[in-house]
Amino acid sequence: MTRREAVEYISILLGGTIVGANAFITGCKSETGKEHAFTEDDIAYLDEIAETILPATKTPGAKAAKVGMFMTVMVNDCYEEDQQKVFKEGMKKINELSNKEYSKDFMEIDPAQRHALLVKLDAEQKEYNKKKKPTDPPHYFRLMKELTLNGYFTSEIGCTQARRYIETPGKFEGCVPYQKGDKAWA
Repeated sequence: MTRREAVEYISILLGGTIVGANAFITGCKSETGKEHAFTEDDIAYLDEIAETILPATKTPGAKAAKVGMFMTVMVNDCYEEDQQKVFKEGMKKINELSNKEYSKDFMEIDPAQRHALLVKLDAEQKEYNKKKKPTDPPHYFRLMKELTLNGYFTSEIGCTQARRYIETPGKFEGCVPYQKGDKAWA
């Protein structure tokens, strides 16, 4: 075998691997025009839910980290069809509960009312998870809360401003003194 033939065979193998890889991927998928597509209003709505869960304090909140957009990408690309359905129906249920409790959509109620509503939903999801069977779908608020925390603490804002951050650490220190109230390390 000549060098040229070896390069050709390797090119064919690598090309086939790259082209054929999509057929073997069962995890994240990205498809345009899905039935569970999110609108700009949906993203703004999810930003407000996330901001209620992680509001701005000394550090920027979830809305500044664009957690709503993160949620839509994760739901569309990485969630199974049944979980996508639960998530989208959950968005509607939050608005329905808001209308029932306050006679206004979630986007129209004040921050204290939003907080009270989400605290109620958090208690509901905790109770649901205690009684949940393995075959039952996850609770929609649990999905939203997990995505909010994941999106925020993996964002640049979450890593560099909400936690202690050293861009290029010098050495490993196995035991670092901790003072109550210190930020976690990113």
